[in-house]
Amino acid sequence: MHIHHHGNKLLEVFRKRVRHPLRPRATEIISTIFENFKSYKTPGSSLVIGESDFLDNRLFIIGQQKPRPQDLRTQEDLKKLNHGMLNADEHSKIIDILEYAESLELDNAYVITFIDTYGADISMYSAQRFQAYFISHLIRKFLLVPLKTISIVLGEGGSGGALAIQVTDRRAQLEDALYATAPPESMASIVFRDASKVGEALSILKPTAHDLKHLNVIDTIIPSPEDVADVAAFSRNIRNYLERTIRELSRIKLKALLAQRAERAESTGLAKKHGRIYRIKKFIEKPFKDRLMEPPPDIEIIKFGSAVNVSDDYGNRASLEAGQEYIVCGGSARTDNGKGCGQLIPLTEYLASSQVCPHCGKTDVMGASGWIDLLCDPGSFHELYRNMTAEEVLEDGVITPRYADFLAKQRKRTKFKESLVTAVVSIHGIPTVVAICEFLFSGGTMGVVFGEKFKLAVKYAIKRKVPFVSVCCSGGARLYEGISALMQMVKTVNAINELKANGLPYISILADPSTGGAIASFAALGDIIIAEPDALVIFAGPRVMESRGFEVEEKLVRAASLSENAAQIYESLSYYHDIRGIHEIADRKNMKRVVTKYLEFYNKELRKKLKT
Repeated sequence: MHIHHHGNKLLEVFRKRVRHPLRPRATEIISTIFENFKSYKTPGSSLVIGESDFLDNRLFIIGQQKPRPQDLRTQEDLKKLNHGMLNADEHSKIIDILEYAESLELDNAYVITFIDTYGADISMYSAQRFQAYFISHLIRKFLLVPLKTISIVLGEGGSGGALAIQVTDRRAQLEDALYATAPPESMASIVFRDASKVGEALSILKPTAHDLKHLNVIDTIIPSPEDVADVAAFSRNIRNYLERTIRELSRIKLKALLAQRAERAESTGLAKKHGRIYRIKKFIEKPFKDRLMEPPPDIEIIKFGSAVNVSDDYGNRASLEAGQEYIVCGGSARTDNGKGCGQLIPLTEYLASSQVCPHCGKTDVMGASGWIDLLCDPGSFHELYRNMTAEEVLEDGVITPRYADFLAKQRKRTKFKESLVTAVVSIHGIPTVVAICEFLFSGGTMGVVFGEKFKLAVKYAIKRKVPFVSVCCSGGARLYEGISALMQMVKTVNAINELKANGLPYISILADPSTGGAIASFAALGDIIIAEPDALVIFAGPRVMESRGFEVEEKLVRAASLSENAAQIYESLSYYHDIRGIHEIADRKNMKRVVTKYLEFYNKELRKKLKT
């Protein structure tokens, strides 16, 4: 069968095939294809894991399991919100099996993954166990694991929950399956502010197998039978694919496959080529000599005698000065981490204190200019790849009129041209490359330009042999760019792999908010992870959780609370593997000093190595 790209046709496929209650689930496909499948015990009902012999090879099989009608017979079953969504425990179990398979050092071992999920579990249970970190570490694991790997999208591939086990050597998708950056209902709510516009959302997401093959997200489209409930036919087609693919992979050396993984990760989402001349043009030689201090666009600025009537003794402060600009603590529309004390603050004082109220300590979400002023030595900021834009790198047709209008509005909000600012700077005299999310541009969302700039900045750090520092302040993947935006998670993780392979330190700063694909990729992989105390650190934001029926206790997913959880990690290393959570909490006034502490330690270690 052939899936057309028309919105109405896609909507019909989504409702009548992808979400069909009798569509074969992972367990049915696995038990049909692998007669000697040995199942392992799992910590939840959404994960299928085990091993089997197949064509004289040893297969380690990982599958996501959506519920079947017989799984939804009681009221308790129906109330469960995370059916088919892997939680942190299940992600930990996947790392277990990968490490076990790797330890056997078999020449004929393969990892096969079956993807069928709405997305990763977004419950408080998983959020407090660093769910986003597990996704990031699984992407890294699949990029580096010395085993031959194959993934198949069975029905629905949703967000980072799918990506966590899809970054394999060979990638297939059933012809009628859909794989998207976010569930289409969520996309419709966010972009169109209307959850019923699922068809329009699907058209933007470009989730079909034909779309994904064109974008090099998958390699192969597996035919689907007309009967959506025909387990035997689905299994037969998948088995044929596995037989061909395993034979093909058996002739390729593992070293070559590892190189191919990295190369594929680097190129994802780029349609237009940019060579050395382009990169030189994108480097601004002149630094900004002054601080970049500027008021955020969403706060109301008050002057004494202006249209806003404020008494001279407001908040028991000294008389207001004529012509002086003030803001009201809590008056920014960009933050929801506390209402503030309502006191008036002189604008210059507010900006000089990195947008922290001097009275109650409330912090506002800070744009890239504020973070540059906070971290970088004056006059040292040389921006890299400043002029790279979505229009220059995305293939024709991706930038719809709606997206073009959105980009134009974002560029009026900030002096920067995209949601990631990259630069070579000095921090207390130490040369460093920085990658700072610009929250004022599309909420710091990760699109193709974001991923490409991040990759190039890492390469620049490697070339100069200097440390790398990132500031995560992001809402996640940019839905307007569909699956290509999701794949930037892979690109940034691969870049960090390259940085670490070259022995360079990576300091990750978690600012408020650190959410979505950003925290589930590069931001979770810092050698040192520092967070401001009120930073929201979570895969899915509280509003998304609440809209899907999950309870939210926001205080527990702020950095200060998660840092306390991280203190328990060393008591559960077999569960957390390489995850260490948050190493240190630092408020903004101390952030530069804390970062410098680790940079100086690196410099001392480097000098020791050079002497020996």
